Amino acid sequence: MAIYKDASYLQQSSSEAFDQDYGPGAAAPQAGLYRCMGCHREIGIAAGHALPPQGHHAHTTSQGSVRWRLIVYADHKPK
Repeated sequence: MAIYKDASYLQQSSSEAFDQDYGPGAAAPQAGLYRCMGCHREIGIAAGHALPPQGHHAHTTSQGSVRWRLIVYADHKPK
């Protein structure tokens, strides 16, 4: 689970960008933290970079396939 110290650096969003799952090797549409929805492993990645491949980590049968979901979007736009 992503952990933070200062909540003033985060803003809650209901954007649909947080509802989409991406397969192994897919390009990350946004820079940020992605979570594997099967095993809950998390990674940080730059926008456009390939999400880790299927063999990146092992899953049990009950965890299903590797599927990445954006959980924290790193917004680099000027304020």
